[in-house]
Parts: sequence; C-alpha cells; structure tokens
Amino acid sequence: MDSKRTVSIIGTGSYVPEKVLTNKDLESVVETSDEWIYSRTGMRERHIAAEDQAASDLGSEAAIKALVDARIGAEEIDLIIVATLSPDMFFPSTACFVQEKIGAKNAFCYDLGAACSGFLYAMDVAKSQIACGAVETALVIGSEKMSTFIDWEDRGTCILFGDGAGAAVLQAGGEGRGIMESSMGSDGSLAHLLATPGGGSRNPISHEMIDQKQHFLKMEGRDVFKHAVVRMSEAVLDVMEKNGISADDVSCFIPHQANIRIIDAISKRLGVADRMFSNVDKYANTSSAALAIALDEAARGGTIKKGDLVVLTVFGGGFTWGANVIEWGK
Repeated sequence: MDSKRTVSIIGTGSYVPEKVLTNKDLESVVETSDEWIYSRTGMRERHIAAEDQAASDLGSEAAIKALVDARIGAEEIDLIIVATLSPDMFFPSTACFVQEKIGAKNAFCYDLGAACSGFLYAMDVAKSQIACGAVETALVIGSEKMSTFIDWEDRGTCILFGDGAGAAVLQAGGEGRGIMESSMGSDGSLAHLLATPGGGSRNPISHEMIDQKQHFLKMEGRDVFKHAVVRMSEAVLDVMEKNGISADDVSCFIPHQANIRIIDAISKRLGVADRMFSNVDKYANTSSAALAIALDEAARGGTIKKGDLVVLTVFGGGFTWGANVIEWGK
C-alpha cells in the first residue's frame, strides 16, 4: 500500500434546520438586544432544529448533499466519521445512525469528540486512513443540535449557538496536492474554561446535577476568546511553514465560526482580512458543524476554485485547535 497517496475532497454538503431564531427573537427570551449581540459577535440569526430532529438527522441531510455533489452512491462509502458534541445518545455512535439513514451499508462508522475542532480533526483522521490504503472513500460530517445543551436563561451563551451540519466526501487520488499536512494541538489544563460539566461518569445524571444546570454548556468567554485568537493564528502560521507556503499563496482562509471579533483578530494578526471567509452572521456558532458549513458555502458560492490553496483553522473545548491546507481540486 502507498502511504503517500493524495487524498482529495470530491464533494461537500450542508444543512440547517428550517426554524430561524433572530437576535430580535432573543430579546423576548433573555435581557439582550439585536444591537448588543451583533456588535459583540457579528451574529444576526441562528437556525434551531425541530424537537424531533437529532444530530444524525441533520448530519444525514448534509451527507446526502455531499454525496450528490461527489456524484457517488452511499454504498461506495467505506468509512463514516461524525464529529459532534451533541450526539443522538451516548451510544451507539451517531455515525451508525447516519449510516442507516443514508444506506451506506459498506461503511464502518464512529464518532469523534473534539468539540468545535471536530470536523477538522475528523478530516485529518479520514485522510490518514485513505492515505495508508485502509479505505478508498470516507464521509466526514460535523453535526450539532447545540440548542439541546444551551441554558436559554444564560444570555452569555444562548445567543452564541445554533444548529446545523456539514459534510465532505474524501477519496484517494485527484489532481494537485489535495489535503496537505496539518497542525494540531491540545491543552487539557484549560478544559474547565469551556465544558458541559454534568452527565458523564465524573458527574452522573441526577436531580441535583440537573437542578444546578450542570448539563448545560458553561464557558468563560473572555478566556476562550484570548486563547482562540492565539492558538488559531499560531496553527495557521505553523501549517503554512510545514507545507512551504506563505499567506500570499492562499486564496481563502476559513476559520471556525465562533465570533466575528475572533475572526477579525486573526485576520489582523495574519494580514489576510481580504481573504477571510465568514458566515457567522447567518448561523452563529454551530460547533463542529461550523467549519463544514463554511467550507461547503465557500465551495458552492465560488469563493474557492479549482487549484486554489485553502487554509482551514479551528479552536474548541479541550482546549483543542488545529489548521490544515487544501489544494482545491473540484
């Protein structure tokens, strides 16, 4: 088996639920305002899943679109990885539910947990499996129903998140260099700054845990902001050095869509504001789905074209962060 074969993205897709929750709508939920939210986050609206929709439902919709874009059938998928922090349930994996929904009967499946960094991490894992010859075609999905894990009485977090899913089909071969070398990092000593404390083996489900709202996402916003800007900027510089390119060679930078102020700060540090993609105004932060949705929109909208070099960068709970470079082949 060839351990150095090229791995390319041959299709992308995304899906967001029908219901839209605007900043104006949130004014009746918590003490806030459209102006306050937009000036601090760049967000105007977010999509909220229906009660009967789970992460696998959102992910399956995005997956079907990606398969259509790739012009392949679900039975051709060898591997499905779903990145999520809002799975349908603890087990089985959400990826197994997606497999059944889309008819990918020949795939093996598992979930990956890296919070908002999940899609890029999953892409790197899938790339490695393809590059070593273990599989030919992989489906990578970031899917989140964040609205389930948000305290709608906490204005510091409820304004920031939305629901949605994005997907990419990876396959061996293709023109150019495809998905190039990545840069990854983690710092578990800062895990407490962004976490859902309750519900796991450390703090099991109980009446007391729920009464204390420990099953909802908790975040120290200022600390997360600071670390996100530094780590994503460093990851981009590192991955460009690893791949022997400069910022001038890159046609489009796509960061995790957490907050427009974070995106702007990274843009200024790198001097690439004219090539920084953002759709955070439409979807807010959809965690592991955010990068996947942004990549699909950039591809379908013509922002990135065949032969372009694209840099993706992420940051999430853990803390986790990373970046990669793609020579776009579609």
